[in-house]
Amino acid sequence: MTVTSTHAPSRSPLILDLARRVPLTLGFVLVLLIVGLAFGGLWRPVGETPLMDQIAYGVPAFEAGRWWTPVTGAFFVVSPWGYVPTLLTMVSVGLLEAKRGSRVALAYFWIGHLFAVVTTALIVSLCASASGWAWAQDQVQMLDVGPSAGALACLAAFLGTLRTSWRLRGWLILLATLTIGVLVLGTLADLEHMAAVLLVLGVDRSLTPRRASLREQRLVAQVGMVSFAAIEVILAFVPTDGPLGTTAPLGGSPWSTAIDIAIVALVVSGLRRARRWAWRVATALLTLNTLLAAALWVLLVADSTGEASDLIDGDARIEIAAGILSLLLLVYLLSVRRAFQGDRHTRVGLAPEPGAREVRDALTAYGGGTLSWMSLWEGNSYARTSGGIVVYQRRAGVAIALADPLGPRASRASSAREFISAAEHAGLVPCFFSAGADTRRAVPKEWRSLVVADDTIVDLPGLAFRGKRWNSVRTSLNRAEREQVTFRMTRYADEPWGVHTQLHAISEQWVGDKALPEMGFTLGSLTEAADPDVRIALAHSAEGNVEGFLSWLPVYGEGGIRGWTLDVMRRREGGFGPVMEFLIAQSALTFRDEGAEVMSLSGAPLTHEYPPEARLLTDLSTRLADALEPVYGFRSLHRFKAKFHPRYETMYLLFRDEADLTRIAAGLTRAFLPSATIGQFARAGAELLRRDE
Repeated sequence: MTVTSTHAPSRSPLILDLARRVPLTLGFVLVLLIVGLAFGGLWRPVGETPLMDQIAYGVPAFEAGRWWTPVTGAFFVVSPWGYVPTLLTMVSVGLLEAKRGSRVALAYFWIGHLFAVVTTALIVSLCASASGWAWAQDQVQMLDVGPSAGALACLAAFLGTLRTSWRLRGWLILLATLTIGVLVLGTLADLEHMAAVLLVLGVDRSLTPRRASLREQRLVAQVGMVSFAAIEVILAFVPTDGPLGTTAPLGGSPWSTAIDIAIVALVVSGLRRARRWAWRVATALLTLNTLLAAALWVLLVADSTGEASDLIDGDARIEIAAGILSLLLLVYLLSVRRAFQGDRHTRVGLAPEPGAREVRDALTAYGGGTLSWMSLWEGNSYARTSGGIVVYQRRAGVAIALADPLGPRASRASSAREFISAAEHAGLVPCFFSAGADTRRAVPKEWRSLVVADDTIVDLPGLAFRGKRWNSVRTSLNRAEREQVTFRMTRYADEPWGVHTQLHAISEQWVGDKALPEMGFTLGSLTEAADPDVRIALAHSAEGNVEGFLSWLPVYGEGGIRGWTLDVMRRREGGFGPVMEFLIAQSALTFRDEGAEVMSLSGAPLTHEYPPEARLLTDLSTRLADALEPVYGFRSLHRFKAKFHPRYETMYLLFRDEADLTRIAAGLTRAFLPSATIGQFARAGAELLRRDE
């Protein structure tokens, strides 16, 4: 009883919701299944029944006056195994219906289907009557059934509704797949599919001619080379009987095919990264294939005895087929050669590259955000723009910009855009990590954003730990006074060797408890705390031992230091319990008395509270936070900082689109853990698994 009452309500609304959103698609699928059941198409090919001549479309049907067949044929499937791919293609009808409504989906389906059937019949009829082309002579006698042309028309229309970058990827994959089908197989169905898609492409103009971006040019080159290799494999290993003629398995030279595939596999990643060497190797390969195909074609045309025609059944047919695509790709690669000017050491930004001294001067002169002092840490690179500097790290083919650009406030938006352009010219994936709202507004509108943390800001003017909300902070201060724990704000260089030894011992103890090494990038260590401009907050016991310490990074405004950002937090194991609360509270009072405006407790990753509608992002953040909590304690750190009642400023990861996230994740992993080994990752994973148990 309990199981039934729990699950029944959850299924019914889903089915009803699906029926409301895609009634046309569900209805068509139901009709296909009913027709297959009624006429036996679910268990035997419809071509083996007398029904085929009455319901199938093609040139013979039109010549016999059966003009109704384009409609009747749409409700049949050619064979039982064909129901699986046919029903899968109906998903595209459902996608378009859900996006633009049933009437629009119905129009695209039937107009695309009817146009494809009639146009294909006209083309093969003209080709057969105008020449002795064997392929055309075969196709003019063929009949076909199925709704796949209309479904692909709906898919093409759905692609037109996607964002620009995903639309381009979808169109490239679809057109490449259809082109391979037409050139290699060349059945009526393949021609109908291409005709339906080209109709939508011409009507919707969702790929209108325009100046493609560098990223799009490289993507086209990649897909083109992969398609070239795919056609070679099919022509070499699969028997075909298409427009290019008949080929038998292994009819050509396996060595030639293997070399082409190996070279394509070698250069395809390089083309994505804009590598000059990859473009040169690709153009050389395509040039050789084109010249070989041209030579074979000339030999065939010039042959007056007919002896050379026998070659067409062997190597020459495959080489000529590959040469056609090679020529098209070669022309394209030559036309976009400027997109492939990068190498592993290509500079990002204008010359000369800024140095750390210039970055420090820009930071102190124009100010920055709460993370800007991290620009001076080791491992960062600097991109000069026309009005400022962008700090970034180059990891795993990704240019990860740290926080917001430096320089005059009026130039920071243009600096962000210039950095994006420079990174793309270098073949890198650009992104901004822990950027603020101003940079989010500066990047292109089609860029995406994810919240990576909330910067915790405590406003210092008038700060006083009075009232009930500050009970826990006052408790730590009072306990420190009773136990004679003292506070001191200092600098690392000003402390004696004995204090240095204690600081390193406490830090090494903390690191030793982790399966992974200390994180970097936006998380410092004692190395960064030793900077003369960084301040150290110390808590000493009555015996003079260091109970814990903090490091504070300066936050510059245009008039000098306006605040401080918390970086390193370390405490002695088994020492004074509330030492962190004590140190932060005393630091806040010290900075307040010095006239500072703000104190940032920095941001804890993976702890942002998302709105209810962002359910997917919430689930992802929760899973990651749960997994990493025993290793780095992000969530507990966030709860600790909440004791100081900060206001929150959102920090974003800004990126082009979701296709970049895998590479960005790899780049960020290396930025945060540059020295981590495979063994350390394995031990961290084992620790997470033990926690799950």
